[in-house]
Amino acid sequence: MSTQSTPGIDDAGTTDHPSRSDGFVRGLSGAIGGPLGDHATALDRPAGQERRFWTAVRIVLALACLTLALHWVQKSPCQDGAWQNNVQYNRFCYTDVLALYYAEGLNEGKVPYRDHPVEYPVLTGYFMGALGLPVHAIGDGDPSINQGQWFYNLNALVLGALAVATVAVILALRRRRPWDAALFALAPALLLTATVNWDLLAIGLAAFGLLAWARRQPVAAGVLLGLAGAAKLWPLFLLGPILVLALRANRLRAALTAVGGAVVAVVLVNLPAYRANPDNWGRFFELNTTRPIDWGTLWYIGRYLDGKVGNDPGEQGPFEWLNTNIPTLNTISYALFGLACIGVAVLALRAPRRPRLAQLAFLVVAAFLIFSKVWSQQFVLWMLPLVVLARPKWGAFLAWQLAEVCYFVAFYGELLGAATSRPVFPEGVFVLASTLRLATVVTLCVLVVREILHPEQDAVRATYADDPDGGVLDGAPDAPWLDRWRRPANKPELEPETAAATTT
Repeated sequence: MSTQSTPGIDDAGTTDHPSRSDGFVRGLSGAIGGPLGDHATALDRPAGQERRFWTAVRIVLALACLTLALHWVQKSPCQDGAWQNNVQYNRFCYTDVLALYYAEGLNEGKVPYRDHPVEYPVLTGYFMGALGLPVHAIGDGDPSINQGQWFYNLNALVLGALAVATVAVILALRRRRPWDAALFALAPALLLTATVNWDLLAIGLAAFGLLAWARRQPVAAGVLLGLAGAAKLWPLFLLGPILVLALRANRLRAALTAVGGAVVAVVLVNLPAYRANPDNWGRFFELNTTRPIDWGTLWYIGRYLDGKVGNDPGEQGPFEWLNTNIPTLNTISYALFGLACIGVAVLALRAPRRPRLAQLAFLVVAAFLIFSKVWSQQFVLWMLPLVVLARPKWGAFLAWQLAEVCYFVAFYGELLGAATSRPVFPEGVFVLASTLRLATVVTLCVLVVREILHPEQDAVRATYADDPDGGVLDGAPDAPWLDRWRRPANKPELEPETAAATTT
């Protein structure tokens, strides 16, 4: 029997402590005296009954702020824009935010899409203009200011606030498990890539969309996911798991309402840019259609192996051939992602218990990155909140984060080598780092699938009765047709009388 007081947002019951429930953390806790004791659990008393200021929620939020402050320090060598002697690479501080202030014409007062094509979806372009054009106007009146530095710091402030808001959303979705949010707050990937690009804009909007869905507000959820998808494409993929799970739970009306809200939001946000200049608006789609295999992807690893295995010198291997036949590469990439989505849908319908929304959302976004021809360093942030909600266990998470750190270092080595024409290390090192990153993401997918097939291993289900992110799906029974669809063809349904006799 569920103890939930509010559908989807459960703040009742006993708070989970990783040092007791997570085997990896429990083992490490031995070095500092063992699992959390009863006295320390006063940190988790409900609001209004705290005996201490530093509750679990406040500690996690403070950790997120600390991580973002350290990120700002790590990027500080690049903030003035005077990137001499490849400082942006040898200090690991490159950021698109500063570079594109000039490349996208914001320093000249150009309005995104109207005066200049932008390589990102429209809400990201609007965001760049909303922060960049006022900075340009101030700089015109006061030439002494460094416009690029002002622009970066303003973006860092807003994106940092969105990151903290994302942590707050995770805390709201996991009131019994506040320490899960520490996975996001302390993630090395957040420390290293938070402001490399504007991905936190989409992440923050998508997080609020998931919160609205959990609170049974499908219109708001759809609009927020649509806005997130208008900033970066991937949040729109979350609508697929919502639809499949709603189909299984016979709650399609709410899911279709969310999809409708997302469609309306995407259309309304894109329409002004499209009407202002269709060609400039279409730059994002043109770029992603024509760009070849990018660094660090599955396809890049394949290109490297082309030159090492089974090909004569000078012979073009299959992956190199795909790199010169981009339409075919696009088709194969999209087809593999489509097949993965079909596999996730079948898994969702045939699993012994309806999967949680976060589990399917993580699998879909991870599949997109695994098969994509582009996997930029900051794309790790897309998966970060989803894996925290899907599988809040520290062991595999830290292995993945270690692989991401290795990739980050190797990636900057490649950048520095390309800029100086002097390799920092053999290309095989970068390929190895890319392979480790890919392997750890695949491992996380396998672990999530295993927990879907064996829900008794799911840490979240050990704390909650069903799905705290599910909204109208939380606690809902499966649709009647599901049992008939899953019943093997050679086992027809028995008549009630026959079934009763057999049971007796």
